[in-house]
Amino acid sequence: MSGEGRHVLVVEDDGELRKLLLTLLRRSGFRASGARDGIEMRRLLASAQVDLVLLDIMLPGKSGFELCRDLRAEGRIPVIILTALAEASDRVVGLELGADDFVVKPADPRELVARIRAVLRRAEGPEDNAGGKGREVAHFAGWSLDTRRRELLRPDGVAVELTSGEYDLLLAFVERPQRILTRDQLLDIARNRPYGGLDRSMDVQISRLRAKLGSRPHEDGEPGLIKTVRGVGYLLSSPVDWSG
Repeated sequence: MSGEGRHVLVVEDDGELRKLLLTLLRRSGFRASGARDGIEMRRLLASAQVDLVLLDIMLPGKSGFELCRDLRAEGRIPVIILTALAEASDRVVGLELGADDFVVKPADPRELVARIRAVLRRAEGPEDNAGGKGREVAHFAGWSLDTRRRELLRPDGVAVELTSGEYDLLLAFVERPQRILTRDQLLDIARNRPYGGLDRSMDVQISRLRAKLGSRPHEDGEPGLIKTVRGVGYLLSSPVDWSG
């Protein structure tokens, strides 16, 4: 199954919980290392290849939110935030900082492993059904989305910065062009799970993505790239061409 043999770094200051998580991950086929705080996390990242960071929020020194922001500014290593905080606003903060998922403690072991595997699959990019080779660059209406670099380029070649949530939504659209997607479908597709209390943020994410794509309806009445199908959902109005 996807993810087995991959290296997961658990950053958790609770020694007993860290030990339990490491045991769970190793029994599930992952390589796993532990760190008590951001300092130990940095040492391990500098000495070994890490495929995903499972990051607690309440840590000594820098918080998990701060560490997530730093990791996202430096690269695209997948991050899952693990925390006892259950407020929807905390989840929004984590996702806006670039986290790939958000798990509330105590997490069901099978669910946690499933979410780790789902994030790793997304990090690998979409797969070509014919030969298994990754489809890497989506071209639509002059735009290009490079799934290797998670980079969006405008028709003039200028890069457009996307949050993790905006990227996941755009990827959902380009993988299913000219197909109506309901809000619930987008929530499930973009994260491979329901957002739960985050459904109200979907409209905000759509609005921001539209603004970055310049895809608000034009003055002549022509729809933008992301079209609203009233009472149903949204669709990407342009066809998409994939190339490696």
